[in-house]
Amino acid sequence: MNGETRNNNSNAETAKKATFALLGALTLSPFVSTGMALAAGIAFSLAFGNPWPKQSARLGKILLQVSVVGLGFGMNIGEVWRVGSSSLIFTALGITFTMACGLLLGHMMGIGKRSSALLSFGTAICGGSAIAAMAPVIDADSDESAVALATVFTLNAVALFVFPPLGHIFGLGQEQFGTWAGMAIHDTSSVVGAAASYGAEALAIGTTVKLSRAIWIAPVALITSMIVRKGGKVRVPLFIVGFIAAAALAGATPQAAPLWHGVAAVAKQSLVLTLFLIGAGLSRPVLRKVGIRPMAQGLALWLIVSLLTLEAVRNGWI
Repeated sequence: MNGETRNNNSNAETAKKATFALLGALTLSPFVSTGMALAAGIAFSLAFGNPWPKQSARLGKILLQVSVVGLGFGMNIGEVWRVGSSSLIFTALGITFTMACGLLLGHMMGIGKRSSALLSFGTAICGGSAIAAMAPVIDADSDESAVALATVFTLNAVALFVFPPLGHIFGLGQEQFGTWAGMAIHDTSSVVGAAASYGAEALAIGTTVKLSRAIWIAPVALITSMIVRKGGKVRVPLFIVGFIAAAALAGATPQAAPLWHGVAAVAKQSLVLTLFLIGAGLSRPVLRKVGIRPMAQGLALWLIVSLLTLEAVRNGWI
């Protein structure tokens, strides 16, 4: 009887590992989005448990950094800078305010500094990509990254459906809505989805505004690295250097644009697998330990940013 029980347990473990590996492989399909991959990883971990917690955490960290570098090839620093320079001061002030407000909220709610920083950085700049870039800089573990990403992707899904009706209710024009969406919605994908349903001009404006903010990932991550390592030798994260170099190379060689877009597409899909692995690190004990406070922080910060940005757009300040 004991032997039969052991065999059943062994078969169940084998099936769990095979299913986990299959799901990971499926995330490499272009039909799977980052949100879907993260949700799948979280759901599998909560339902069955991660069969390779240490290995997947290690692989996820490596893939995360490689993916961030690859994403740089999809950005033209010169073009984004030209577009964003007109609102340079407002953008810098907005990012600074959002991060400061987010850290203050995190402190008031008793949330860990690294989790609070990830949520603040993701809200200030561009959601999942910003969190992915900042996590290694502040040595955030997979649990903290998973919680921050889950919060951001949940709010992204809400924004996708809520923003267009609100835009019509407040009578926002195409340019106004594109600006609001680009500044107040976390991820580029959700900005594109919300703005596309509002109109072609809103889509163009929203995408440009979001990309001009995304370029701030590198300098803010570098500054953060210098701050957290004060008192010792400053270590510049190599993957951030790689991100800048990749974006600069893409901008300097427009004739190779198809190649760079291909590399960026591969990196984006690699990031999807990364988010599956990160999501799989979110276990029931972690959720019990973290509680609902990070979600409350993310929601409160997002509402503050969205409402202030909406008011600024409606009054023509931006």
